[in-house]
Amino acid sequence: MDFLAGAFHFDFLHIAVLIAIGMLIWDTIEVGRNDAANIVNAVFGARVLRRRRAVQIAGLAVIIGAWASSPVMETARKGIFDPTVLSLHDALAIYISVYLTDTVLLYSFSAYGMPISTTAGLVFSLLGGGFMVGGANAVQWTSSGVVLLAIVCSIFISGACGFLIQRAFRGAMGQDCDDIEKIRLHGPWIAGALLTGLAFFILMKGMKNVAFIKVIKAGTLDLLGAPFFLISLWCLLAILVWVIMRVGGVIVQRNLFSSLAIMGMIATAFAFGQNDLANCASPGVASYMIYQHGEIATSVEVPSWLLLFCGVLLAIGMSTRNAQRVTRAEVNTGSQGDIVRLYAPRWCLWLAELFVKSHDPSKALAPEPLIQEKKKLQHYDALRAAVITSVSGSVIAFASGLALPVSTTYVAFAAVIATGWADRIFVRGDSHLKIARMIWVIFGWFFSAFLAALITGFCALTISKMNSIGGAAGAMAVIVLLCVNLTVRYIMKKRADVQEERMQLEAAERKKKLLNVTDSKEQPLYASELDSHEM
Repeated sequence: MDFLAGAFHFDFLHIAVLIAIGMLIWDTIEVGRNDAANIVNAVFGARVLRRRRAVQIAGLAVIIGAWASSPVMETARKGIFDPTVLSLHDALAIYISVYLTDTVLLYSFSAYGMPISTTAGLVFSLLGGGFMVGGANAVQWTSSGVVLLAIVCSIFISGACGFLIQRAFRGAMGQDCDDIEKIRLHGPWIAGALLTGLAFFILMKGMKNVAFIKVIKAGTLDLLGAPFFLISLWCLLAILVWVIMRVGGVIVQRNLFSSLAIMGMIATAFAFGQNDLANCASPGVASYMIYQHGEIATSVEVPSWLLLFCGVLLAIGMSTRNAQRVTRAEVNTGSQGDIVRLYAPRWCLWLAELFVKSHDPSKALAPEPLIQEKKKLQHYDALRAAVITSVSGSVIAFASGLALPVSTTYVAFAAVIATGWADRIFVRGDSHLKIARMIWVIFGWFFSAFLAALITGFCALTISKMNSIGGAAGAMAVIVLLCVNLTVRYIMKKRADVQEERMQLEAAERKKKLLNVTDSKEQPLYASELDSHEM
């Protein structure tokens, strides 16, 4: 009997850890797939870069950010639950269940073009698993509340900053951001302000533990004080931008805001690599620690090669097909265009009608929809793209410096919507559909968190109970749940493909009615039906 018990123990432990390591790779790709839109949507939507090129540049920044992230990884992820009150097998059951749940949720929502939060998914998965297996005492309610409060606050901070900054910059520049005279007049101080924010939050806050940053911080920020330092840095960068504009001439001046948008995208990607790495890697690392040392470490030293490898996986996920759907849907939600290709259920459309009080395009502050040479709609102008990326990168980097796992998805989406509201894009065209989609996405955030807690709790409890019968039974439960995961993915992909085709047809029909044209060959591509070909 002792021999059989040892064999059962071998079966569960080895199979579970093997699956955990495999799903670490899988989940990291899924995180990159879902969060790609948060990084490249502004640059792609403004047609500053083609999506493929934007993903390549952002992917490199993600890899560097992941590699430069803290080598000490919190395997219990900020104390959501206390693994030390559980048996090793129960803790392993929770970590495996987190992966089984998160991979299918990320894939399914991404297939429908719905951006959800990997951070919130991990937090609620750990909450659900810890509560179902270990009871209320296993959950660290105080620290969990701090993490959730940080996530909520980051949404409001990103939204408020995005709205106020965009309204101020739009008031200065007006609708024509290609006006050279206005760029010469307002470009330096606008660029200086955005670069100051990025430099302060990325370097002084997000990388404050790096040795040479500590030296710089001690001789500048700590010595001068934050207000004087920020004003001085703003003036210095504004003068530097003015000099570069004078030397570079019209070419530099015309591409000023586009360049700022790209720099903001790189900063956001770098901050994303730092902040979100533990979301996908920590359960797998914790599982491996259980296997290797027979104990649960709350933190572990992660080799630099593993950080680099995870960064590469994030970059690979960013280039997948489902990532393109999330990008296109998020861009269309905040688009200044009249007709967009989006889906929202009827109840969201009904609520949206309550928000759309009037349809007066003359009140819009955003530029008129612009069709570029390749018949692609410019969803944002470069000024708005620069604000979106700068605000997103700054908020995420600031949270990383505080060791708070805020949601990249929530922060970036809030910046997109807030800057759109500042530009009054919701007073023309498919405004009701854009607002309905916004409501649908926010509902998806709450629904995905609920599903993450519920499904992870069910899976963890099932694996734990089956493992109490015998190691072989526990291993079989893991394999069966993995098969269920794959089946659900297949079903959701088929349904999402059907919805994608239906959305394209509905957008084309709305365009015909709006333009009162019957021959589709005569229609300009306001709805960006061919965006997918560019991706």
